[in-house]
Amino acid sequence: MFYVKSANGLTEKIRKLPVFQRPHLLKSQTKPIVRLANRQKDMKLSLPVVRALVQAVLKSQNQSCHEVSIYFVTERRICALHNEFFNDPTPTDCISFPIDHELLGDVFVCTKTALRYSEDHNQDAYEEVALYIIHGILHLLGYDDLEPSKKRIMRKKEKSCMAYCKTIIESLRPT
Repeated sequence: MFYVKSANGLTEKIRKLPVFQRPHLLKSQTKPIVRLANRQKDMKLSLPVVRALVQAVLKSQNQSCHEVSIYFVTERRICALHNEFFNDPTPTDCISFPIDHELLGDVFVCTKTALRYSEDHNQDAYEEVALYIIHGILHLLGYDDLEPSKKRIMRKKEKSCMAYCKTIIESLRPT
């Protein structure tokens, strides 16, 4: 189930078959255009490394698209998006908006949530941001984590992507 804002301002649910269940859309030949926007100041990020991470995640999943966008946003912005599209004004880690197999979609990542979570759980904040990016991309590819069985599949994919992208993730922190 995906949520979209209709012309009349109402949020509607639509059902799309996930990309990974449409074999004719599976490609791995071309690198996508990865659009990046850093609209936060909580963490310094190496955007070229983020671009490489996104491309590696898509490659690891044998997926291709023409374009995908990643936005790093403030806590205020993620709360506004969360409220507008999910009727929940609380902060969240990331929000994904799938478009289609060519323009894969948009992922909004809240770095402040990553900082807070990593501090509370004694983890690396850059690894947490990488996990949010991976999680968001998997949502764009059609994976879901609302049902326990689907959540297990998605967590396995996240773990696999984190391992595949380990060296890239280690470079995420800017020098």
